[in-house]
Amino acid sequence: MTFSIVATADGQWGVAVASKFLAVGAAVPAAQWGVGAVATQSFANLAYRPDGLRMLAEGRTAQQTLDALTATDELREQRQAGIVDRLGGAATWTGTECHGWAGGRTGDGWAAQGNILTGPEVVDALAETFAATTGPLSSRLAAALLAADRAGGDRRGRQSAVLLVVSEGGGYGGGSDVLVDLRVDDHPDPVLELQRLLELHTLYFGKPEETLPLEGELAAEVAAKLQALGYADLDDWAGVENYEERMVPGAIDVLVLQKLREA
Repeated sequence: MTFSIVATADGQWGVAVASKFLAVGAAVPAAQWGVGAVATQSFANLAYRPDGLRMLAEGRTAQQTLDALTATDELREQRQAGIVDRLGGAATWTGTECHGWAGGRTGDGWAAQGNILTGPEVVDALAETFAATTGPLSSRLAAALLAADRAGGDRRGRQSAVLLVVSEGGGYGGGSDVLVDLRVDDHPDPVLELQRLLELHTLYFGKPEETLPLEGELAAEVAAKLQALGYADLDDWAGVENYEERMVPGAIDVLVLQKLREA
């Protein structure tokens, strides 16, 4: 009762999922940097997540891992899963007892799958949009999920969505490998809401793409605006507004400058 895509690109691994199911992010996705990513769904076997990552970490391919997981699972014909390994190998499984429409596709560095869908066009949209989209892995996964949702998605309706991406040291302050972990647990249009959250995540935690030197008239403008807002310096204001990941010594990120001017 879910559609998902697992993928790897540019040294990152991720999973995007949507479903007519409460808090699907608590059940389906798992990813570990340098190891791989797993999605388990359709009467999900949550043990596939830790067991799958362990097998991948031991050096098994995505297909070997999926074969091992399903071989010992008495309910495998009711399961669906997708796995991508550290080298970009991908595998998908759809049991014969999954509710229709159900199926999956794989390509270079990705596996897309779904069950209780309006039809195969949902998985096709996942696969084709991901393959045709450029940019960060998180954006590509989110775009694929939205295309699949708009192609028909879960034939029972909409409820929740999740985006999980891991990157070496990509977490807040560099303290973890979890770059993106966004969940919409219960919403009338969860995939679109997930897009909105990803835009906010990029604003707050993305790295500056363009900066301007804090000198001359610009430095005077910034100082005046900070004084009007009651802040002693830019770092104080940025810390309160959660822009600290965009701070650059001696310069200002153009997005931060825009937000300061709006404030």
